[in-house]
Amino acid sequence: MPKLFPEIDDLSSVWKLFTAVPVLVTAYICHYNVHSIDNELEDKTQTKPIVRTSLALCSSVYIATSFFAYLLFGDGTLDDVLANFDSNLGIPFSSVFNDVVRVSYAAHVMLVFPIVFFALRLNLDGLLFPTSRHISYDNKRFTIITISLLVVIYTAAIFIPSIWDAFQFTGATAAVLIGFIFPAMVILRDPYGIATKRDKILAVTMIVLAVVSNSVALYSDAMNIFRRKEVA
Repeated sequence: MPKLFPEIDDLSSVWKLFTAVPVLVTAYICHYNVHSIDNELEDKTQTKPIVRTSLALCSSVYIATSFFAYLLFGDGTLDDVLANFDSNLGIPFSSVFNDVVRVSYAAHVMLVFPIVFFALRLNLDGLLFPTSRHISYDNKRFTIITISLLVVIYTAAIFIPSIWDAFQFTGATAAVLIGFIFPAMVILRDPYGIATKRDKILAVTMIVLAVVSNSVALYSDAMNIFRRKEVA
C-alpha cells in the first residue's frame, strides 16, 4: 500500500528525498511561457487566474495519473509509466487499451513540445544574441538554433537510459534555476526599488536553500547512476 511518508532506514534514504523533490519541481516549471501568454492577452488582469487554473489542472492530472497507475500496476509501477503498457495488463481488450494510451501520449507530446520548444528557442536566442534583431526576422539564425536544439534533444532522448534520470538532473539544475534562483536574483537586483528588506532576506534564503539542495541532489543522482553501473 502507498504510504504518506517514506521509510528512513539509513542516510541514503535521506538522499533519495533530494532526488525526488527536483522531479516535482520540474512538473511545475512553466515560468518561461508566462510572458508569451501574457503578450497574447487583451486583458492583462487574466494572467493570475490563468496561471492558477493551469496549476490546478496540472495538479489534478498528476494526481489522477499516479493514483490510477498505482491501482493498475501497484508496486510494479515504473518511473516511466508508459513502459508498463508493454505487456498484457490482464484486462479485457488489453492490447487496444495499450495502443490508446500510447497514441494519446504521442498526441500529448506532439501538442506540448512546440510550446515548450518555442520558449526554449526564444530564450536561448536572447541569451546568445542579446543585441541582434529578433529571431523571427533572421531565417539563418532561426534555422541554426532550431536544428542545433533538436539534435541535442533527440540525442539525449536516445542515450539517456531512464526518463527518471533526465527529470532528476533537469530538476536539480534548470528547474531550480528557473523556479527559485533566477526569481530571487531579480528581487535582489530590484531595478525599480520596490523590494522590501523582508523580500530580499527571503530571496537570499531561497538562493541558499536552492544551491544546497541542488548540490545534494546532483551528488545523490550521480552516485545512484554509478552504483547501478557497478551492480550491472
